[in-house]
Amino acid sequence: MIEQHREVIIIGGGLAGLSAGIYLGRSRRDTLLIHSDRSMAKWEDDVQNYLGFPEGISGDAILERGRQQVERYGVEIKQDEIRSVAKVDEIFHLQGETQSYRASRLLVATGLTHLPPEIAGVRECLGLSLFFCKDCDAFRVQGKRIVILGHNNEAADYALAMLLFSTSVVIATNDHAITWDSNHADWVKEYGILVRGERITEVDHSEGHLRGLTFGAGERIEVDAAFATRGDVTHTELLRGLGAELDTEGQVVVDACLKTSVPGLYAAGCVTPANCQMIIAAGQGATAAQSINRDLFEDSLRRHALPSCGQ
Repeated sequence: MIEQHREVIIIGGGLAGLSAGIYLGRSRRDTLLIHSDRSMAKWEDDVQNYLGFPEGISGDAILERGRQQVERYGVEIKQDEIRSVAKVDEIFHLQGETQSYRASRLLVATGLTHLPPEIAGVRECLGLSLFFCKDCDAFRVQGKRIVILGHNNEAADYALAMLLFSTSVVIATNDHAITWDSNHADWVKEYGILVRGERITEVDHSEGHLRGLTFGAGERIEVDAAFATRGDVTHTELLRGLGAELDTEGQVVVDACLKTSVPGLYAAGCVTPANCQMIIAAGQGATAAQSINRDLFEDSLRRHALPSCGQ
């Protein structure tokens, strides 16, 4: 089954994709938003740093409000898993699990996925007491007992940064060799941050709220919150298949208008090198949508295809 040709298709239903949908819908562009219902915003139980929600809001609630707002402006939303994209004669051809799609312009906002630690029991704590972003969540754990799960420069950076929020900070490498550099080693020593190198054998939590970690020899430490620094997987498979330029970290290269190296192809949000914050992703979605709308408008001028007065 082939879907009708659209002016714009957005792949991704997170903050970037939804924001783009709002702008494109309000620009009266024939737009389809396709999502796989795996936005990382769903991991966030209490978003406290999104403008306009002083009491906080869940990631699920932001997504639901966003979908309602997108549909208000006539943008269709479909759930599907896009398996491949090709560009033929200036038209993007998308193959999903349920059907095929075509569009003149394509915005990819597929984001990334944080990698949880490979420790039994921690996934239940996601968004409740296990976090990935110090800029998002350090404020909410101030004064608590914090463990940083990791063994690289980022783990050391996180531990050092947490000293502004708590005097109880530990790094747990979970039996991984330390890979942070000599400068970070000196800083960790200078500020007296305890490093536990043993394997974590037990995670104690109550309905996702951490209480303690047990190490190989049976020793337990009390813990209220953890930050993971294992890394991310950026979902650029579709962009790579179209020949879009990627940077050394696997993120898609875009210009100030969110254009990729492939004409007609745009990207926004955490799939780009942008700082991966919800509000930044939403801003990038708006920027990309404005760029796409301008692109389509200029194309209409070249083709003498705008509606005439009185029509």
